[in-house]
Amino acid sequence: MPVNLVVNTVNTVFTEETSRGEDNRTVPVRILIVDDHDIVRQGVRVLLRSRADWEVCGEAEDGIDALEKIDQLKPDLVVLDVSMPYKDGLAVATELSRSSAPVKSVVLTMHNSAEMAAAVKRSGAKGFVVKSHAARDLLRAIDAILEGGVFFSE
Repeated sequence: MPVNLVVNTVNTVFTEETSRGEDNRTVPVRILIVDDHDIVRQGVRVLLRSRADWEVCGEAEDGIDALEKIDQLKPDLVVLDVSMPYKDGLAVATELSRSSAPVKSVVLTMHNSAEMAAAVKRSGAKGFVVKSHAARDLLRAIDAILEGGVFFSE
């Protein structure tokens, strides 16, 4: 199976097997964006499109919609807002981490505090990115999570 060289933020190089589809093309990572503000979803979509090996498989605007779309679309990773109607992102992340087929998640929030970071960790989410740092940190966070790590903004 082919290997890709991946460089993480401390410039350590390691190899990772690529996932191949039936026609021998690399299968893109499927990402669901969940935020109650359309403008935020649009901005996240633009950031994610910068990576040819990632695809936005869908969007949701609240926690209930998110859980339905996760069940339907089977994403590899979910980008979750915290403050949403009906079910907040932390509740969704908790459900995802406890499900029989866990889905990785990164929380993207305006709440920049140690308390929020601790709540995100307790939820089982693998990442915490503050919206004001999204341009700098979101892609790095997703890379870290997809490589099996975690990422929490400073």
